[in-house]
Amino acid sequence: MLPPEDLYEIVADPEVESAGAPTAEAGDDQRLVLVHALAGFVDAGSASTLAVQHLLAELPSRVVARFDVDQLHDYRARRPRMVFTGDRFDSVDLPELLLHELRDTAGRRFLLLVGPEPDVQWQRFAAAVTQLVRHFGVDVAVSLQGIPWAAPHTRPVGLTAHASDRMLISGRPRWFGTIEVPGHAGSVLELHLDRAGTSSMGFSVHVPHYLATSEFPSAALTLLTAVSETTGLDLPTAALAEAATSVLVDVDAQVAASEETRTAVDSLERQYDAVTAGRGLLAPGQDGAVPLLPEDEMANGEELAAELERYLRQQD
Repeated sequence: MLPPEDLYEIVADPEVESAGAPTAEAGDDQRLVLVHALAGFVDAGSASTLAVQHLLAELPSRVVARFDVDQLHDYRARRPRMVFTGDRFDSVDLPELLLHELRDTAGRRFLLLVGPEPDVQWQRFAAAVTQLVRHFGVDVAVSLQGIPWAAPHTRPVGLTAHASDRMLISGRPRWFGTIEVPGHAGSVLELHLDRAGTSSMGFSVHVPHYLATSEFPSAALTLLTAVSETTGLDLPTAALAEAATSVLVDVDAQVAASEETRTAVDSLERQYDAVTAGRGLLAPGQDGAVPLLPEDEMANGEELAAELERYLRQQD
């Protein structure tokens, strides 16, 4: 394998600080968090995309490292957009894979890795990120994702949580037994970081499958809320909450206008309520109490994998 460090460069400019960025309290010993959301695999409802866009718009940030995308990106599979004006090419929107440093609303520093999922060299990419994790002193990494789910938009948005250590996601339910799903660079990175000794976890938000190809701010809001709850980061969510309310009002209106759609949503509501009602028992666990989910009520792995494949075929 070629040297992982040749995949990236650290932006060494300590004099450049984010304008107006608050500083954390002296002696702050809180864990440094890396949030990563790579575009290109499943992102139902644009959940992770909206979450990332929101963080970069709401919080002070600066780029601290950048990857050599030419080594990782298949331009023929995902062609960049170009602007042609009159008789010449005017611009090209080339992809970037960047590591940002941000400050939350309390001034706490964290890192955000965003950009297109690498098409090639996943193991080398994971090794490169691991080097950056060690360089910056990251303590825990968190991945974000949206997946299509047979759930109605009228119920609370669910999450599938996963982690190298169950204690990182204590109290959160298990939705699956053992299943096979398509691999992606983010999951390979999660495995690599765990094996390298860095705590790693992730959240896959459940987006109503009939809204999977639309923007669903409620999903992004759920992701950022989960990140805040598990890492202690103080992340802004007011704008996302407002957008989520607006979108839900629009969806309600569209559902009400179609009897067929209303019937389908009613069926999903009954299914959702039946499953959640069957999860009332609690069993003792290392983290106090873990919601029980009987095997016959667990999400069917083959059906979920098929749903993921259908969703992927719909993407460009």
